[in-house]
Amino acid sequence: MSIRVLVADDHAAVRAGIVLILDGVDDIEVVGEAADGEQAVAMARELRPHVVLMDVRMPRLDGISAARELSGVCDVLILTTFDVDEYVFGALRAGAAGFLLKNTDADALVEAVRLVARGDGLISPGVTRRLIAAFAEQAPRREPRPGPEGLTPREREVLACIGRGLSNAEIARELDMAEATTKTHVSRVLNKLGLKSRVQAAIYYSEGA
Repeated sequence: MSIRVLVADDHAAVRAGIVLILDGVDDIEVVGEAADGEQAVAMARELRPHVVLMDVRMPRLDGISAARELSGVCDVLILTTFDVDEYVFGALRAGAAGFLLKNTDADALVEAVRLVARGDGLISPGVTRRLIAAFAEQAPRREPRPGPEGLTPREREVLACIGRGLSNAEIARELDMAEATTKTHVSRVLNKLGLKSRVQAAIYYSEGA
């Protein structure tokens, strides 16, 4: 089954470039293009893509607000530049599955879409890891979170692996369990901690869980 992707960016040339890259991949299907946040939300609710590639700065509704509205509908992968950290911080709080810099090369873009579609999130590349660390250092928690006491020993191990940026496959190898079992543990960790995404779990862990 193809990974269904919606591309949301107010710059037509950027959208066209992303669509050109993704349309050339056998296992990815671009199901729509949106030029602003409101259109992105409406199209995502109608088309139900697996992943929305979402620009941060867009007219009518910004990418952060759009990501918040799409929490639970589909995974949102934010497109940004490094000099807008505050927008990325907001997107992560809103439940985005991760983010990409706009200068990401074609192969990395395709792999990022695949990772997010598999439920892994995009938290391992060097820039992403540094930005998550900066977020944990600079941004105060906006709401209380449950403590890790309710997690089983195995779930705590899984949380630690997420905090290190490991994918489900990598966690399965490290903890010697099936990948399907890993996905179950990840879901339980997120539910017990009241978190929306793996990125939020990585932030939670880096804040001293």
